Order: sequence, then C-alpha cells, then structure tokens
Amino acid sequence: MVRCGAGKHTSADGVIYTGEWREDRMNGNGTMQHPSGAIYEGEFKDNMYHGTGTYTFPDSSSYKGHFHKNRLEGEGAFTDTQGMVWTGEFHGKAALGLKMTHNI
Repeated sequence: MVRCGAGKHTSADGVIYTGEWREDRMNGNGTMQHPSGAIYEGEFKDNMYHGTGTYTFPDSSSYKGHFHKNRLEGEGAFTDTQGMVWTGEFHGKAALGLKMTHNI
C-alpha cells in the first residue's frame, strides 16, 4: 500500500499527522501533533518540516517561518511565553541579531 492524497496517520508512539501524502511520504501541507503537546502546521517534504510553517512548543511559545529538513532556517519570528516577538534569521539553534517587536 502506498499512501497518496490526503489522510491521517497515527504512529505507535502517538504522533498524529493529518495532511497530504505523495509516494508514501508526508509531502505538501499538513499538521503533526506530538504527545508532548507540540504541534507543527505547515509544509512537509519527504517526511520532514520543509518550507513555511508554525511550530508551537509544549510551553505555548512558537516559531513561525521557514524550515529546512526539520530545522529552523531563514526568516522567522519566535514568540516567547510572555508574548514577546523576536524576528530575524534563524539557523537551527542559532539566531544571531534577533530584533524584538514592541507593541505600543
């Protein structure tokens, strides 16, 4: 059986993916929910976060921007648990020169 089109898959460890499949891989737009409470909504390529999307961490902080092979990569915005927004270039775990957005 090769998955193709739209569908939902629940893995043995409780990860739930709802979205598009091509050639039996998560490809296109989808949502992945982790047992920890983390959620990714956005683009997938070859079973990885790839393209634009939003990753919400279990503590409700989030990153919205570009992903490359499951890594934060490129322009994005991180919203911390206090609601402060930090924008800039992300490169995996590094994010030098971020700018905080002020709400006045």
